[in-house]
Amino acid sequence: MDQILVYGDSLTWGIIPGTRKRLSFEKRWPGILENSLHSKNHNVRVIENCLNGRRTVWDDPFKAGRDGSQSLAEVIEMNSPLQLVILMLGQNDFQCTHDHNALLSAQGVNKLISIIQQAPIEPGMPAPKILVIAPPQIIKPMGIMATKFEGAAARCLGLSAALEAIAQENSTDFFDSNSVTTTSLVDGVHLDENQHQVLGEAIANKVIDCQLLSIDK
Repeated sequence: MDQILVYGDSLTWGIIPGTRKRLSFEKRWPGILENSLHSKNHNVRVIENCLNGRRTVWDDPFKAGRDGSQSLAEVIEMNSPLQLVILMLGQNDFQCTHDHNALLSAQGVNKLISIIQQAPIEPGMPAPKILVIAPPQIIKPMGIMATKFEGAAARCLGLSAALEAIAQENSTDFFDSNSVTTTSLVDGVHLDENQHQVLGEAIANKVIDCQLLSIDK
């Protein structure tokens, strides 16, 4: 069985836009990814490590543990052996508490890639492949997201291209979620249930097309 670690934030955690509720596993994209791969006869287990508000490499001044680089090496070690690590982070780098641009956020992902590649794993276990996913572009934040993400739509411009460049530099695979979905019209930041469905299926196809799983199904 191949194990896939998904490392992300509230977009992957499955927060329902406009609420503080969570979609069930089979309705959020990691669950759809797992079920889609199962339907294609791939024996996989998708492990979620997703935290609301997680940044790439910065702290949240109001909540502890939101620096995504902290403890990532231990997360890799505790879940090994891993066939694949999927990274989808960056949205929270553009909260109003930060003044970051796309290039800085992409450098944060660059650091995360380095941590994964250097993480301690037991002898004989494979180093996991890495798939970097550019999150969907933040549109005008609305509702409960309006204040927290004020100005984020402008600050995040160019993130997909910057992440693709980082992936190329590190010889990791890349997928742009903007090619299949947008963010929710409810809050401009997260994903609606149908968008999770589309994204999960698209990522499953990407994983298969790029041969990111082991040969044995």
